[in-house]
Amino acid sequence: MKGTVKLADARELPLWRRPVMLLFLMAIAMPLSFATWSALLNNFVIEVADFDGSDIGWLHTVREIPGFLAVGVIAIIIFVHEQTLALVSLTLLGVATALTAQFPELGGILTITMLSSIGFHYYETVNQSLQLQWLPKDRAPQMLGLLLAAASGATLVAYVAIVMTWEAFDLSYNFVYMTSGGLTLAIVAWCVFAFPRFEAPNPQVKRMVLRRRYWLYYALQFMSGARRQIFVVFAGFMMVERFGFEVHEVTALYLINLVANMIFAPLMGRAVFRFGERNTLVFEYVGLIAVFLAYGGIYWFGWGVVIAAGLYVLDHLFFALALALKTYFQKIADPGDIAPTAAVAFTINHIAAVFLPALLGYLWLISPLAVFVMAAGMAGVSLILALMIPRHPEPGNETVFSALLPAPAE
Repeated sequence: MKGTVKLADARELPLWRRPVMLLFLMAIAMPLSFATWSALLNNFVIEVADFDGSDIGWLHTVREIPGFLAVGVIAIIIFVHEQTLALVSLTLLGVATALTAQFPELGGILTITMLSSIGFHYYETVNQSLQLQWLPKDRAPQMLGLLLAAASGATLVAYVAIVMTWEAFDLSYNFVYMTSGGLTLAIVAWCVFAFPRFEAPNPQVKRMVLRRRYWLYYALQFMSGARRQIFVVFAGFMMVERFGFEVHEVTALYLINLVANMIFAPLMGRAVFRFGERNTLVFEYVGLIAVFLAYGGIYWFGWGVVIAAGLYVLDHLFFALALALKTYFQKIADPGDIAPTAAVAFTINHIAAVFLPALLGYLWLISPLAVFVMAAGMAGVSLILALMIPRHPEPGNETVFSALLPAPAE
């Protein structure tokens, strides 16, 4: 990186060297590896390693351990600038993705998954912190929506390439993983040499921060992590196991998700700005309750593949509204708390993720319906919590109870 530039002075730089452009490039680089890994994962582990529901549960448990340990970012940023850590983490993700197909057995897949997950989760932790520090509050919802659309666009390119070339050129898992990981590394190299190091005006607290007034944000993060595991682990696995989707078919489904995200993500950012975090999250959780119950209907009523695919797309769109959780925290947080709280929140988000995939993997062998009913219950708890968000959150007005209670000691 070429020198250090204060955030206030960054507006003097050419547009292509400003902090927002760096956020966009990193938003593109990450899904080129992660989305490709995800798109091929279920077919790869079933066809190459003969995974069953229990095995996939254990894989995702291993994948989430670095998320649970994301609080370690606080120790690292004592010695390493957050921007540097984000790029190093992306490098690890790219390398691990490129090497995935070199380890076609359970032990190797779990090991390379752990390494790629360290890169992914540490990048996500630091990236969330940088977004909330670098984006002004009045523009954050719209910009987060645009960043999500950019990430979706990058994923779209990857998915279109897979759908169009997988069967036509009889591609191998190794070739696709190598290519996607290499593209991520190429973007990271550009970011290292093209951008200076940006210094935000508010120094971040470099120790663990747990504040009582953030309790609702912590609770929402915990439920989000628990609920999301069922979608990430089992919704895609169901499409392959129950309906026999092949690689290009799974990727085509992901492709539909991405097009929908590119169209609706900026609108979702505007919706958060217009209707507020409370209303947006309530809408999300009501929708997710309905979607998860309908997933259960696939097993209870024997609904077909068209309904399953439609639910998968709706599920993905509802989860995109979670950007409201970021802006809720940005509004209630002390500026210096953003980095350490992002790390703590990421760990809280992954507490359930460490044990739920493995446990639910065994439940899946008995009753997939029960797994989705449990997810609907989790969305219901999230709905109750979202109703506690005030219409205009800010420091001192973190929950609807804040006006009724004395300010707690930190």
